[in-house]
Amino acid sequence: MAGAGEDDAAPPPPSPDRQPMEEAAAAAKRSRSENHHGLADGPSFRMEDLPAEVQPVIISLLPLKEAVRTSIVSRSWTTLWRFHCDLCFDVDSNTDDNSAHQVNGTGTNDQSTNRYNTKITRAKFMETVNSVIQRHSGIGINKFSISCDLHKEDSHHLDKWIRFAASSKAKIIDFHRKISDYRVEEAPHFPLEALDAQGSSFVQSLSLASVSIKPRSGICRFTILRRLVLSSVQIFGDFPGLLAKCSRLEDLEIKWCSGVDDLIVPHTLDKLQHLLIAGMDVQMVEFHATDLAHFEYKGRVTPIVLHGCLKLEKATIAFEASNVLPHAFNVIPSISPVKILIVRAFISKYGQSLELPLRPQGMFMHLRHMTCKIIVLARDVNDYNGVLQLAHWLDSAPRLETLDLHMSYLRSGAFVSAEVAGVEAPCMRRHDHLKTVFMSGFQCYKSQIELACCILGNASVLEQLTVEAIWGDDDYRRICEWAEVTSKRFGKVITVLDAPLNSE
Repeated sequence: MAGAGEDDAAPPPPSPDRQPMEEAAAAAKRSRSENHHGLADGPSFRMEDLPAEVQPVIISLLPLKEAVRTSIVSRSWTTLWRFHCDLCFDVDSNTDDNSAHQVNGTGTNDQSTNRYNTKITRAKFMETVNSVIQRHSGIGINKFSISCDLHKEDSHHLDKWIRFAASSKAKIIDFHRKISDYRVEEAPHFPLEALDAQGSSFVQSLSLASVSIKPRSGICRFTILRRLVLSSVQIFGDFPGLLAKCSRLEDLEIKWCSGVDDLIVPHTLDKLQHLLIAGMDVQMVEFHATDLAHFEYKGRVTPIVLHGCLKLEKATIAFEASNVLPHAFNVIPSISPVKILIVRAFISKYGQSLELPLRPQGMFMHLRHMTCKIIVLARDVNDYNGVLQLAHWLDSAPRLETLDLHMSYLRSGAFVSAEVAGVEAPCMRRHDHLKTVFMSGFQCYKSQIELACCILGNASVLEQLTVEAIWGDDDYRRICEWAEVTSKRFGKVITVLDAPLNSE
């Protein structure tokens, strides 16, 4: 009967439906096991398996410093970094490692004990750059960038680096001189003439900071230069003549440069789309740019003439002097085609007041979005109504749809309670397109309330007025009370936002 017992305990045979599932599971298990053993036995892919021309492309995806380090991984990788397309050197990241020693083949991990000594750091940095460009193939360079504290006596190094970049046909060249105590007389000379190493320049983007340049009449034509950025640059020579050689220039930024009395460029820059001028001590600004789309000016009040800018869509105007808000709307008639206007101005009770010139209505016929950043200087802000002049200038934008008004006060004043909600609004034309208004820095000062009521009473299609309160919870509640009373008076929605955490 033992046999009978064994027959009773035997499991039933697998069903036909279950058998294929078990076979599939077993096959999957074998596949995972084979893959596991394959990984354990060695890599299934090696860099050497790729075509020789592809390997440098892979290495170029790494930062230069990491690409150099790969030379110690494998003997066959020793020269791959020499075809890196982006040579970017930063004194803060290139002097604290052993990249220079790896480039030289020593492979030491010793770091300089004088890393905080500026002179030693600068010398080590220059050694690193010189070692890299000496061993680099000089082929296929896209970007050549250097950021360091280079002195005037080191100009011969800069000349060598730029000539290498030019001969390598680099498309992007950036040189930013990092300085803690800037002295004009110590600025190194940037050799523009070195970009003519091949008879013409291959540079498409050139950005310079804290150097000196001397454009000459015999300099090459920058026929494919599309972007030029000059920051804190000493300019000697014929700067308008230099720009005349940049026939394809699309983006021009000139910031805090010296050596130029008048920024007058008589030649037409018909490809220029973005022009930024900031911190320039010039008597006149004049450009011919028929394709200009975005103009930015930050600095002293000065005559600005932009010829043929019928495609201008956006303008940013920030004057340094006080009580010059009318100038932003009045002295640059060539910005009238803009759709977006950003204005920053100081309004002071103590400065010289300017008479508001009358402007023809509809001067900014295409203006749809205006942002005004106004800084008010007054001891008692409730007695000073300088902000109200904005109502006068809104009349010159009859098709305005969005207004963002940011107000900052550099003197404290008494808070005005919600009882002043019935004040009379200043005279202002009717606006049939203004839908959204945002006012930050709102403290219920008398002039702020008058301006808000002026807008509420004349914006026929206004959907919402949003004010951003500041100060504490008590002031926030009072502003909410004013908003509730004023909303009922004008039949408009007024939303009060609490001050952001990072507000000053």
